[in-house]
Amino acid sequence: MRSVEEIIALLGGPEAAAARLHLGTEALRKWRQARAIPAKHWPAIIAATGLSLADLPGAPAAEADQADPHRPPEGATAVLVLEDGTLFWGRGFGAHGTRVAEICFNTGMTGYQETLTDPSYAGQIITFTFPHIGNVGCNPEDHEALNPAARGLVVKQDVTEPASWRATQHLEAWLRQHGLPGIAGVDTRALTQRIRDGGAPKGVLHFPADGRFDIPALIEQARAWPGLEGMDLAREVTTRQAYRWDQGLWAWGEGYRPAPPPRFQVVAIDYGAKRNILRNLAEVGCAVTVLPATATAEEILALQPDGVFLSNGPGDPAATGEYALPAIRAVLAARVPLFGICLGHQLLALALGARTYKMQRGHRGANQPVQDLATGRVEITSQNHGFAVDEASLPEGVVVTHRSLFDGTNEGIACTDRPAFSVQYHPEASPGPSDSRHLFRRFVELMERGAAGRAA
Repeated sequence: MRSVEEIIALLGGPEAAAARLHLGTEALRKWRQARAIPAKHWPAIIAATGLSLADLPGAPAAEADQADPHRPPEGATAVLVLEDGTLFWGRGFGAHGTRVAEICFNTGMTGYQETLTDPSYAGQIITFTFPHIGNVGCNPEDHEALNPAARGLVVKQDVTEPASWRATQHLEAWLRQHGLPGIAGVDTRALTQRIRDGGAPKGVLHFPADGRFDIPALIEQARAWPGLEGMDLAREVTTRQAYRWDQGLWAWGEGYRPAPPPRFQVVAIDYGAKRNILRNLAEVGCAVTVLPATATAEEILALQPDGVFLSNGPGDPAATGEYALPAIRAVLAARVPLFGICLGHQLLALALGARTYKMQRGHRGANQPVQDLATGRVEITSQNHGFAVDEASLPEGVVVTHRSLFDGTNEGIACTDRPAFSVQYHPEASPGPSDSRHLFRRFVELMERGAAGRAA
């Protein structure tokens, strides 16, 4: 059996050990004091060092002789495996299956159905920090896309029977219908802290129908997955053909109502557009034509739009930009009013000559504070992104309009010489607060000024 000091040395010393295991130095002090290592860290240490369970201080002799550190605990039917070998055992629900993805966390307290169907979550398994996921059930009105884009979900508590008058289906039945696996009983606080401190890891959610767990193979599968950096996912979630949208916002007792008569023709480029974004455009007087992410400048401008909207979406903006940027630059050159959000914000920045980068953990939730730099006003916003615009790379003629009060990252830009602006967050707020819906009216004001200029 190795000593605690030997284990720490094999991990590269105290600082490296704390970083690799996503611990504080206080935890290592407690290891030394107890001359033992808690069992929850054994799998990660074994994966990092190649030691056996018998080598670890604190492992009971009988357990060290007989136990398999990869054996499921009693009652476990699913596991979340991270690329560093960390295991989170739990109870599977929803559809059986194995999904590999980036593991992220979402801090929203409501709207899990909208979150799971947000196309921006393609390539991700969502850890919900709020424990009561599933308690309002599901219904056909709260879909943000036809099918879920997320690859799975991680929750603290077991899903209970729905307790909402709007529910038409149990969350578990809804997940089975859409082929999505989930895992409950996980220490989501520990997982979230691990993501917060060490960045979003690659991982595998495994909920096998036959109850078999090949942990080494699952670890290798997580490590082999390429990750979101450099990955173009907009092609996977975009519409395959053009269509018109004319549905307005949801109203109490009415459901989704017809949009008011349109005043402007808007082309929305679908990189993963949420339905409530299109509803908000329609609500402020836009006749919306939705085009695929791969739409060319000729296809966009042939519709003679009064404005062009660049939607949210998943993946690395630099990868999507390989085919999207020429069309955006043509729209800018034609001086057509342009509004982008989320991935659309990042693509506008790239089209203007800026750069983007992968964030360590990203922003995902409905409680993100953002400051409007022109007015000083703070808005609580809904966000979902893992990439950001590098403010230092913005060219002349582009100003920073909004900034995150969490970490100071860029949240908005505007052109000073062209009618174009964008924000990193989701002003449609589904789910989330409606502080930022005024931005849709700002887009309309740009189109009104454009129409007045053409008339003059």
